Amino acid sequence: MKSPGHHGNTLFYGDNLPILREYVPDESVALVYLDPPFNSNRNYSVLFKDQSGKESEAQIEAFEDTWHWSDVAEETYHVLVTEASDEVSRAVAALRELIGANQVMAYLVMMAARLVELRRVLKPTGSIYLHCDPTSSHYLKIVMDAIFDPTSFRNEIIWKRTSGHSDASRYGSVHDTILYYAKGEDPAWNKTYQPYEQAYIDQY
Repeated sequence: MKSPGHHGNTLFYGDNLPILREYVPDESVALVYLDPPFNSNRNYSVLFKDQSGKESEAQIEAFEDTWHWSDVAEETYHVLVTEASDEVSRAVAALRELIGANQVMAYLVMMAARLVELRRVLKPTGSIYLHCDPTSSHYLKIVMDAIFDPTSFRNEIIWKRTSGHSDASRYGSVHDTILYYAKGEDPAWNKTYQPYEQAYIDQY
């Protein structure tokens, strides 16, 4: 890995996987917040339909919000099951056996490759927050457990995005999920506070 020539306050533009590998040293990052694109509005039957596309996907545009099982996904999968840790290898292989080669699996493979690198660059006291939606959060938690260890899981944070609504066949989708993991046993933690309500102050 090259020695980075920047000294903080640096904005990188592009695919984060090669940038992480080339420019970010081991254990140099205190906090990661990740909000990757995911096509949550597509029909489940489309998401889980088997794909055998051969088109090139050397780079997925940042906000295209579409994932396909392609040659790049297959190659990334192969690297994960042959070169990653035993835990990651087994988890990724089991997920493919469970859900097949489709858009969801392509998304999980691309995410796993990046999460492995993000764990590498986190400081021992570092934390990571992965923002995802209900179509993928349960799979991503398995991937995160394999990469960070189940004991590194700290919280599942539910973010309510909109008020309740539903259609004729199901409850409305109104929330996203944020998975919070710490790299080490003693992560940096700054408590958050909010002011007392005036009624509480007046009473007590």
